[in-house]
Amino acid sequence: MGTDRGTEHRRRHQSHGDGEATKRESGTDDGPDRLSMSPDMALGLWTSWLEANVGAVRDWSGAVRPWWQVSPNDLTGARLDAGTRRLNDVLANDPVLRSIDGLWSANPFRTIVPVDWAEVARALRTVWMLSLSRPDKAVRKAADVQAAVWTSAMEAWNDAGRRWWGMAAGKVADGSRSGSAPDGDKRFAAPEWHTNPAYRTLKEMYLLASDWLLEQGERADGLDDAERRRLTFHLRQFVDAMSPTLLLFSNPAALRRVLETGGVSLADGARNLLSDLREGRLSMVDTTAFEPGRNLATTPGKVVHRNRLIELIQYQPAGGAVHAVPLLILPPWINKYYILDLQPKNSMVRHLVEQGFTVFVVSWKNPDASMDGVGFDDYMDLGPLEAADVVRDITGATSINVMGYCIGGTLLAITLAWLAAKGDTRFNAATFMVSLQDFSHVGDTAVFMGEPAVDFIEQQMMERGYLDSREMSNMFNLLRSNDLIWSNVVNNYLMGNKPPAFDLLYWNSDGTRMARAAHSWYLRNTYVENNLIAPGKVRLKGEAIDLGRIPQDVYAVGAEKDHIVPWDSAWRVTQLLKGSKVRYVLASSGHIAGIINPPGGKGTYWTNGTGEPGATAQAWRGKATAHSGSWWTDWTAWLAERSGRKGKPPALGSATHPALADAPGTYVLEK
Repeated sequence: MGTDRGTEHRRRHQSHGDGEATKRESGTDDGPDRLSMSPDMALGLWTSWLEANVGAVRDWSGAVRPWWQVSPNDLTGARLDAGTRRLNDVLANDPVLRSIDGLWSANPFRTIVPVDWAEVARALRTVWMLSLSRPDKAVRKAADVQAAVWTSAMEAWNDAGRRWWGMAAGKVADGSRSGSAPDGDKRFAAPEWHTNPAYRTLKEMYLLASDWLLEQGERADGLDDAERRRLTFHLRQFVDAMSPTLLLFSNPAALRRVLETGGVSLADGARNLLSDLREGRLSMVDTTAFEPGRNLATTPGKVVHRNRLIELIQYQPAGGAVHAVPLLILPPWINKYYILDLQPKNSMVRHLVEQGFTVFVVSWKNPDASMDGVGFDDYMDLGPLEAADVVRDITGATSINVMGYCIGGTLLAITLAWLAAKGDTRFNAATFMVSLQDFSHVGDTAVFMGEPAVDFIEQQMMERGYLDSREMSNMFNLLRSNDLIWSNVVNNYLMGNKPPAFDLLYWNSDGTRMARAAHSWYLRNTYVENNLIAPGKVRLKGEAIDLGRIPQDVYAVGAEKDHIVPWDSAWRVTQLLKGSKVRYVLASSGHIAGIINPPGGKGTYWTNGTGEPGATAQAWRGKATAHSGSWWTDWTAWLAERSGRKGKPPALGSATHPALADAPGTYVLEK
């Protein structure tokens, strides 16, 4: 998969590339037999490639010299700009570097491991150049980390000796910053990583080198936030891909599995790999274990309306009286709606029905090339606006409550502002779940949402008429590559196991396409230009969008560890909706687990008892109170106060909008 070859290359050059580089910079030479354990062995891969493939560069004065003879002074101050520009020109014109993108794009493994190795190579090049500008600092840091490696190795072998003689082993030392403590990094859960001195030393060398490399990105001088974020992201991809757990002969659990099965696990792993190559994707879940309508999305209900963009599902009451004001839910159109109705134990829809709410959910159609021209205004027209009219017709309610999840919440905010401009009061109270309105801080997804990336996405959509769901899936998977990519590589190919049967992973792999015109408008006006926070800058259907004019009471939820919608960005809704009374709640966990967290399970949420949003997100957090359990109970209490008295439930559908099919409908089943 490219990982084995890259790791072997790094190992082959560890003593030569790293040792020679250190000797050149420090002016010392301990002889050819000296074994280097320098922490920059990852850079050895890159510097050795440069030495073999790039013969010379021009310095700031224009003189041609071998690249390794460029002094730090040639790459500092005013000269740094000229030297960097000339070195970039040489590297950009090098045929090997230019071919990396093309070769990897043509490689069938890219479909199952979507790491952009050209960007990784550029990130390593940047670190190398920055280290040249401060060789004294680089050498000192190398010496510090090398000493830590030796200390860790000695501790590992001393502990092994004490165990051999029946003495108590010392405490395992782990000074890395990457969450790699023995109980915290699932990659190194096998006991051999802690009890076998050879494996333990290998692990500590990898973690220390990884932390050293990531630190170079985080502390790089002369980079703006976007450049540093991109650099660190691609360094992280390299570090994760170089883990010794991804190689059969340095993964003790996989080797044990080979012995236990008599080699059958290797054959099973090869079959899994060939199957994934045929399908063009990495299997993350047992797809035969689940199916919407069979054991997912099983809350009883009917499709009561259908247009070319949505199916509207009305859910059957659980029995007894229901609140007079119904609730309309707008899920994100980049995923299928049943994240809110997985299994009975974790279904938000079922929970709401059982609490006496009349629930309607929009199920978005999976676009194809025929929907190329569907625009964002169509999503507003055929989505929340038309759905609200149907809900009011069926229930007789003059206004309804509404909830938007993720980008469904962004659509909701735009819709509410558009309605405010027209004086339309069809919506009562509104809820925003992990939703962005201000896109100035978007977390890790910013790596994929710059102007060049959006240009590339638009080019792909122009060719196909839509954005393929796998492109979106790859983006989100790379944000958590250890959990969503490399753990599956180990499980499927090295261990020879079937993918797990897990409802959240099944939903995650059941993606949807993006309609070209609508998605392009969305990306440009949010991630690229951040137009929604500027009153009047966005106009839809003849009306200026001003979030400050939204009058509804609002409940907003952020998730503490959300890598897609950072919690402090979700909090910004309290500042943007100047005409609303906003209750902001912070949930523990991430973008999905923080929201799909029913009562009775683990979890914590925070509320601010003062009722004030605070001047900053951190100020709000400083005054917030923690509560054990699920935030659902807090939300349903807030929602009940705005849902009217309880009475007889409405019928499923009406004469104008008869039931068309059983839930979950047909759009959700489209692949």
